[in-house]
Amino acid sequence: MLSKREMVLLIAGILLQFLLSSALSTNDHESGDAPIASNGQKFPWNKMRLPNRIIPLHYDLLIHPNLTTLSFTGVAKIEVSVKQDTNSIVLHSKYLEITSATIALTQDGIAQHEKAMNVLEFPPYEQIALQSIEPLGAGEKYIININYAANLSDGFYGFYKSSYKTQDGKTRLLASTHFEPTSARMAFPCFDEPSFKANFSVKIRRGSQYIALSNMPMVKSFPIGEGLFEDHFAVSVRMSTYLVAFIVCDFKSVSAVTSTGIKVSIYAVPDKWSQTHYALEAAVKLLEFYENYFNIYFPLPKQDLVAIPDFQSGAMENWGLITYRETALLYDSVTSSASDKLWITMVIGHELAHQWFGNLVTMEWWNDIWLNEGFARYMEFVSVGATYPKLQVDDYLLNTCFGAMGRDSMNSSRAISTVAESPTQIKEMFDTVSYEKGACILHMLRNFLTEEVFQSGLVSYLRKYSYGNAKNEDLWNSMANVRLYLSVTKMILHLKSTIIYLYTEGHLDIKEVMNTWTLQKGLPVIIVEHSGSLIRLRQERFLKGVLPEDPVWESLYLWHIPLTYITSSSDRIGRYLLKTKSDTIKLDKEADWVKFNVDMNGYYIVHYEHSGWDALVNLLDQDHTLLSMKDRTHLIHNAFQLVSTGKLSLDRALDLTRYLRHENKTMPVLQGLAYLEVFYKLVEKRNIPDVATNLKRYILEFFKHLIDKQSWSDDGSLSERLLRTNLLEMACDLQYPPCLQKALDLFNKWKNSDGTISLPTDVLEIVYSVGAQSADGWEYLLKKYIQSMSGAEKIKIVNALAATRDPEKLAQLLEIGMEGNVIKLQDLAHVVAAVSRNPVGHLLAWNFVKTNWNKLIEKFELGSFTIRWLMVGTTSHRKNWRRLVAFVIV
Repeated sequence: MLSKREMVLLIAGILLQFLLSSALSTNDHESGDAPIASNGQKFPWNKMRLPNRIIPLHYDLLIHPNLTTLSFTGVAKIEVSVKQDTNSIVLHSKYLEITSATIALTQDGIAQHEKAMNVLEFPPYEQIALQSIEPLGAGEKYIININYAANLSDGFYGFYKSSYKTQDGKTRLLASTHFEPTSARMAFPCFDEPSFKANFSVKIRRGSQYIALSNMPMVKSFPIGEGLFEDHFAVSVRMSTYLVAFIVCDFKSVSAVTSTGIKVSIYAVPDKWSQTHYALEAAVKLLEFYENYFNIYFPLPKQDLVAIPDFQSGAMENWGLITYRETALLYDSVTSSASDKLWITMVIGHELAHQWFGNLVTMEWWNDIWLNEGFARYMEFVSVGATYPKLQVDDYLLNTCFGAMGRDSMNSSRAISTVAESPTQIKEMFDTVSYEKGACILHMLRNFLTEEVFQSGLVSYLRKYSYGNAKNEDLWNSMANVRLYLSVTKMILHLKSTIIYLYTEGHLDIKEVMNTWTLQKGLPVIIVEHSGSLIRLRQERFLKGVLPEDPVWESLYLWHIPLTYITSSSDRIGRYLLKTKSDTIKLDKEADWVKFNVDMNGYYIVHYEHSGWDALVNLLDQDHTLLSMKDRTHLIHNAFQLVSTGKLSLDRALDLTRYLRHENKTMPVLQGLAYLEVFYKLVEKRNIPDVATNLKRYILEFFKHLIDKQSWSDDGSLSERLLRTNLLEMACDLQYPPCLQKALDLFNKWKNSDGTISLPTDVLEIVYSVGAQSADGWEYLLKKYIQSMSGAEKIKIVNALAATRDPEKLAQLLEIGMEGNVIKLQDLAHVVAAVSRNPVGHLLAWNFVKTNWNKLIEKFELGSFTIRWLMVGTTSHRKNWRRLVAFVIV
């Protein structure tokens, strides 16, 4: 048997191989000669961004989808205002066949004589130009009338077809939209940029067996012959094109009304109507919370939430008509676990936050998409924490920030606010940096400025830019103005005494501080040297895989960091704004230990030099309760992250986890467990059996006292249930005999009852995964997948099917996923990633992606969520990693 020291050296050597390389990404900007339209004529515009000489005011849309021919026709009447004399109108159109286009001058709101316009197309920029013989005069208003036709999209963008199967096996069709970021142009010609806001009147023609939904309530419906109806919807508020939405389907709904009279409805396929009720409860609570928190009423009379059977992302915040992946909205009490319920609640909170951040106030351009997504991600935690306090979701913000740091510590990261021009570049902005890092720096800002200033600043920002657009500096200015007002009026005295003097040294320029977090990539590591009452600080960029040819990786980076710290000699939280490369802090008293980034309210890593880590290891060994649960979790995370850069030895990080034998809180246990599991999977894939065997034994012995305490039930708080799921999953994965036997007994009972008995939802996937190890069990689970009407159960079954050690079964699963019949195409990336996590399947998954690459980019657009997930899911386990560092946990 290898000694602990030998095991550490072997693991460290393996890690070193992976840390020698990291991914570099570059974006080449498009260039070329003057554009030539598809008919050979010169196109009158040569930029990807539209000119601002024409401004849309109102769209009147008539859309008629045909779910038999899978096509649609449309009429778009667009009222525009001319800001500069011109002979052409340039707007967006993609895959639309324009059959005619006319223009008419308006006087007193009435269109005059219509005149035909020549239509030019420039597909590379997804633009069309409508050319007028007579000049369009500045200050005038016109109505453009465009007739067009197109096929319903085969993918997940634009106006696309979707389908589902009923319990008796019949296939039903529907049509739905997903326009963010640049796909409204696939459903109607439009000025498809976020700053071109307008009002929309939508009319939908449909068969009598369907219903139509749009952003606003339906105000009129009448038959037009041949079994068709035309539904008219109320005029919308002023909004961006990517927020327009319409659906033609046969769904059922459940509704309720908020305390301010907003009708909230949840829509789903008829067979899943019973799974809508929890979402309704959550949506009503969260919508009421946001109205109170922002002190701004929801401006629409209704809010629909719709579960779409085919949906690539998690959800889409269309104003008044939010669309969701079924698993992000529907809760099945028989098969949905505690984590499923938490996920649904958080996604609903995220999308409803967008009704203010993103919809009411929209970023000026996609480079600041984090103003939408970072805020919505952070407000998930704020809103759910307030409405469902028992869920204790604030604890899980740590995981969000850990994930962001993992991405941000790579050289391939990017700044939060980054140039993005093409549709592909824009899609790539919807990533961990915009969502998770955006949320984390907002959390830091909230703790820096205090809750009162932060909330008041948000309200000021939302009120000032309502129905308009904003950029980074507009938010910082709103925060600064509120802080100044509160200081001048002495309202700041309402704050806790420990925060009154918060960073009052000198003039505080919020924009200057926050620009260091949004305009440069990466994150800092604070290096702490503590002796007695003196603390010396210096900051560096925290970067994994530093390349020899990158000598300025550290010198060009400087952050303004709101530091917090606690010591052994004081009950108060110390606060200091570090704006230089190095500085010192003088404590009032000498201290045995110091711990920075209290409760991880800041976005930075901390390294303690000399005896700093020794003091913290001893503290945890002697009485870990002297530090908060968040601080203990944060220390474990930071220690192992520092191992990855060579600043801390693996031996020392493992010493830090020694106290976990006495830990009973979920977050620290799961953090330590996660890193140990990463090491185990690493050595398992490297085929080092001696190390793998010893490490497996070490992990099981280390956590045995907790594993053996777990019941195979759904009892306990959310935190206790999540701990149970993770511990038992790990135990069975490491072949712990009592775990395997219990899971197999439950699986056989369930299988022998033909799935009629209910199993505890929190251990459902574990039971299925053990059962899938036999050929008979695997085939039975595949049959149950086909029969199941629960999206939550289907995910658990897919994960179980991907856990088999039979390569032929794994290859079969990949092919089933690619076909898109039994397993929906939207879930293909999940299937591939699940197979890739299997030691037997990671090469299978990689080869599958390579072999089917051309087909994959036909089905999913480059830059899309699915393509990125496919690449990360398969390359993160390869021997020659170029995109991910081995032990980042995302």
